[in-house]
Amino acid sequence: MKLVILDRDGTINSDSDDFVKTPDEWMPLPGSLEAIARLNHAGWHVVIASNQSGLGRGLFDVASLNAMHAKMHKMLSAVGGRIDAVFYCPHSPEESCNCRKPLPGLFEQIGMRFGVPLKGVPTAGDSLRDLQAGAAAGCEPHLILTGKSAQYRNGGQPDGLPEGTRLHPDLGAFVDFILERSAQPLQVAL
Repeated sequence: MKLVILDRDGTINSDSDDFVKTPDEWMPLPGSLEAIARLNHAGWHVVIASNQSGLGRGLFDVASLNAMHAKMHKMLSAVGGRIDAVFYCPHSPEESCNCRKPLPGLFEQIGMRFGVPLKGVPTAGDSLRDLQAGAAAGCEPHLILTGKSAQYRNGGQPDGLPEGTRLHPDLGAFVDFILERSAQPLQVAL
């Protein structure tokens, strides 16, 4: 199975220091939905792993989160794309759960649900904790320079990135990389 795991806020849609709390506040980043559709058309399954501590903080409820995701699914469908599943951590940081990134719980749930080992599965997000969680589960880390990491677009990178992290200006560039790499013929050692 060709699988990609993406963060949501700051990677697919605009992020906010005040949290994305309503469907009206959920706005896709330019080109992000089309990038996901290109992955789908090339046979990739796309899953979201997202911290949604606004739930645990009481800033919005599950109905609002579901409405945001319904908007995302509808907008993706309009460009020929889809998200196969959304996994989210509803806990506040104080709850000390295993599913809140940078811990790997959400990724482990994804691996179990899809019945696949996560070693080498590409994961992309806009924050260090996105990549730490994915790398802890064996995923291949990719930092998207939007959202929390937009400050690194002109150089630099956050301290502590997992080994082998690749940087991409946006989700479209990440998808270009994945699709170009998957089109390369496998080299067989003789």
